[in-house]
Amino acid sequence: MPVGNVELVKLNPVKGIKIGITEAHVRYAGRKDLTVFDIIAGANTAVVTTQNQFCAAPVQLLREFIAKDSPRYLIVNTGNANAATGEDGKQRAKTTCVALAEKTGVAAEQVLPYSTGVIGETLPADKIIAGLDSALANLTDDNWLGAAHSIMTTDTTPKGHSEQVTIDAITYTVTGISKGAGMIRPNMATMLGFVATDASIEKTLLQNILTDTVNQSFNRITVDGDTSTNDCCTLIATGQVGDVIDSENHPHYQAIYEAINNVMIRIAQLIVRDGEGATKFITVKVTGGETSEECAKIAYEVAHSPLVKTAFFASDPNWGRILAAVGKAGVMLDQSKVAVSLDDVRICERGGLAHDYTEARGSEVMKRPEITIHIELGRGQASDTVYTCDLSYEYVKINADYRS
Repeated sequence: MPVGNVELVKLNPVKGIKIGITEAHVRYAGRKDLTVFDIIAGANTAVVTTQNQFCAAPVQLLREFIAKDSPRYLIVNTGNANAATGEDGKQRAKTTCVALAEKTGVAAEQVLPYSTGVIGETLPADKIIAGLDSALANLTDDNWLGAAHSIMTTDTTPKGHSEQVTIDAITYTVTGISKGAGMIRPNMATMLGFVATDASIEKTLLQNILTDTVNQSFNRITVDGDTSTNDCCTLIATGQVGDVIDSENHPHYQAIYEAINNVMIRIAQLIVRDGEGATKFITVKVTGGETSEECAKIAYEVAHSPLVKTAFFASDPNWGRILAAVGKAGVMLDQSKVAVSLDDVRICERGGLAHDYTEARGSEVMKRPEITIHIELGRGQASDTVYTCDLSYEYVKINADYRS
């Protein structure tokens, strides 16, 4: 069961984007597992990919293709990651791109491949190719929710968000979906994320926006500290609304940036809320650092700690585990200036137990489904935030049975 508020708002269509979904039987029976995005000519596309050195074949190919041409189609399969499959895996991914290109009259380099699922298994390219006609026949601008379902693997709920902003009588739309529940510490994005806007945004600026918003969203989540081989996040600006936004000085830039950032943060947080076996959604907020980098380093140390995560699962206010994680992050600290709170309950100050803290107050907070750990360092003005979840018995069961 996902934690807390996972209700999806209406996922608004984005002018210039059509999506088709179908059953290709890549791994699953009786469910959609193949998704095709049709992108209008002239759109700009930005991508960030995993930093895992064993990146999957489709990621390798995607990096080559996007450097050569403007994408017109995205092809996404679930059930098979096509990772650790060598040159054969890359050729199989390319074969699916060529097949879709031939059916749509574009160059193969204008088709970007994405895969997610089990690592180390041969991609059934023939099944994907056989499903393309059905996916293309299903193309519609109102298929975002269907795609959110189609890209799922161990997810228990679809993940998406949409925002609209009106400036000078012009309404811009931003809609995005993501998938992911385990193997989440993206180190760039998430398992898979797709966000589009109908705004017209210059290509270099679009890439900058993606990099910046990913660093506030998908690069600030962790379920288990593992970086996937297949992580990709894609941002598309179709250019169907308004004039060209080519700098941060454009009067519409800030509002559109904030809408994109809000969508990114929401669909990133939904991954944590659906973390495998998660029962609690935890925000780790670190303030008072000298730099945001050191704040993030401490936040991640706390968020990754199995001892901290299991304490939250047990609703045990074992605050010493939090301090131990803070202290091992490699940041020089003055213990007398450090304070830690759980929501509104101060548990530690001046390096020791807060004077009004009681075990009963700590236990009450730890039973909540959504909790914020606030760590004040007393070193400066910088801050950063990471989102994570607890670690439960169910996480072990899910990952032990994943390939069954």
